[in-house]
Amino acid sequence: MLLILRRVFLVCLLATLGACASGPKFNEVKSAIPAMSADQGRIYVYRPGSMVGAAIQPEVLLNGEKVGESKPGGFFYIDRPAGNYEVACSTEVERKVGFVLEKGQVRYIKTSIGMGFLVGRVHPELMDPTEGQTELETTSYIGAPLPAAK
Repeated sequence: MLLILRRVFLVCLLATLGACASGPKFNEVKSAIPAMSADQGRIYVYRPGSMVGAAIQPEVLLNGEKVGESKPGGFFYIDRPAGNYEVACSTEVERKVGFVLEKGQVRYIKTSIGMGFLVGRVHPELMDPTEGQTELETTSYIGAPLPAAK
């Protein structure tokens, strides 16, 4: 019986570890991230690495359009024209955060896991630029392929 429990634990542990983002860290890809157009702003969406809720990876919606997934330890970015935006994630309930994006502005949206009734809930949060940039640097790129660094 103890051997079976160990095997079950090992399988669960490996599945959880496999759920974390893998890929190059922010500092390894930042030179490959293209400059944004003068008429647009940039939105970074990231989720700090954590074993808590690692298997929960819902879609990230920007004004109702899927733009990525909330993966532990991962980040991606979206460039959009100035305007009003809403980032939403849902598991058993939908959580949203709204904000205004200006031309040339960089916004940071952090997603994190909170307690839910059946499953964890993913909460998007608009972060202070300094804190957002610092936390982003610890995550791995999970977005669309980037052009080669120059």
